[in-house]
Amino acid sequence: MNKFKSIAIDGPAGAGKSDVSDILAEKLGFVHVDTGALYRAVALYFLENNLDYISKETVCENLNKIKVDINFKNNLQIVNLNGNDITGKIRLKEVANIASLISAFSCVRDFLLEIQRNTVEFYSVIMDGRDIATVVLPNADVKIFLTASVEERAKRRFKQLKEKNIKCNYNEVLNLIKKRDNNDFHRKIAPLKPSQDSLIYDTTNKTIDEVVNFLFSYIKGKMNC
Repeated sequence: MNKFKSIAIDGPAGAGKSDVSDILAEKLGFVHVDTGALYRAVALYFLENNLDYISKETVCENLNKIKVDINFKNNLQIVNLNGNDITGKIRLKEVANIASLISAFSCVRDFLLEIQRNTVEFYSVIMDGRDIATVVLPNADVKIFLTASVEERAKRRFKQLKEKNIKCNYNEVLNLIKKRDNNDFHRKIAPLKPSQDSLIYDTTNKTIDEVVNFLFSYIKGKMNC
């Protein structure tokens, strides 16, 4: 039996997975594995190598040129691409757009699967993404599916971008969220959906403190700790 604990948090873009997972990981003494960052790392490779036409064939043929790994410094995730720390480079909108596209490719999901699963061999983790409870960690100790209305999620993402001085407008962000939802929920490979044993929690109109406090109590109760 694995001595480490695992918590799977899934949900659509803007549901609050990353921020909530960060806080919960700190409160529990776990590490937070942001699986979206791994897809962004692969996307960054194609962006930096000027592979503008992103077809499934192009992506699959070039995966052997890519080495992605993660480690943790003071429990914070560091993402490396071909030996270089790219943690600060993967939040660009262009990277996110490519990541959304390539996440539907089975070769990419298979390529990153072992990296994600290996972390639970060495750490107690909170892992967030789109298919953690259903595919990556089907035996996780706790499974949670966060959701919120599309308008609420767009407002949150718009606020985040504005705080980072990234030029955008609300309607553009809303349309991007809707496009991401369509890709995530309807892709043939590992579509976004809650597992049968996931807690489904709607964060619409809730503060991050309200969400964290509720989930912290839920997790402690499930783990009997």
